[in-house]
Amino acid sequence: MVKGRRAIGLMGGTFNPIHYGHLVAAEAARDAFHLDQVIFIPAGQPPHKSGLAVADPEHRYLMTFLAIVSNQHFEISRVEIDRQGPSYTSDTLAHFRALDPEVLWYFITGADAILDIVSWHYPDAIFQNAELIAASRPGYSLKKIEALKQQLGAERVARIHPLEVPALAISSSQIRERLQQGLSIKYLVPEAVEHYIAKNQVYAEFGA
Repeated sequence: MVKGRRAIGLMGGTFNPIHYGHLVAAEAARDAFHLDQVIFIPAGQPPHKSGLAVADPEHRYLMTFLAIVSNQHFEISRVEIDRQGPSYTSDTLAHFRALDPEVLWYFITGADAILDIVSWHYPDAIFQNAELIAASRPGYSLKKIEALKQQLGAERVARIHPLEVPALAISSSQIRERLQQGLSIKYLVPEAVEHYIAKNQVYAEFGA
């Protein structure tokens, strides 16, 4: 972090549903990169999730709110949910950078997602507007990220910062599968999120 500048993390994702892996990754990033806050940004229309069992954006927004409300350093934004059309990270980072160009912005996502960054919408804008934090499981080979140098160049890859997060063994797809099988998701998601899913039958239409 540059001395004297505020640093804010932007954690984008479908959050379908949000789980403890997301929360632990956000808190680990906040500690490791001395972030003043982390803003969670549920995707409105995730472009890479078409055809998959994605819950209604308002459900995903409310579940994310319930999951983070007890952490004073976490906030939530509706920017992608309220924006028309696909939720592109490049647009979101440009939005926040325009709000305050003096802030040092960090975009937090999974290391596997970073590997596909060359296929993202306007990747140039992503690197222009933020540093990237690549959250990974213990034992994840950083050689995969290093290999991006051939496609992105060394200067851009230097702006990708790996972060090891043990709880990332949890996944949203695993949680949805357990719901479909009638299995418990307790201790995989915050209790408030577990109750919200059950009360509102969030994934019932997908066979859960």
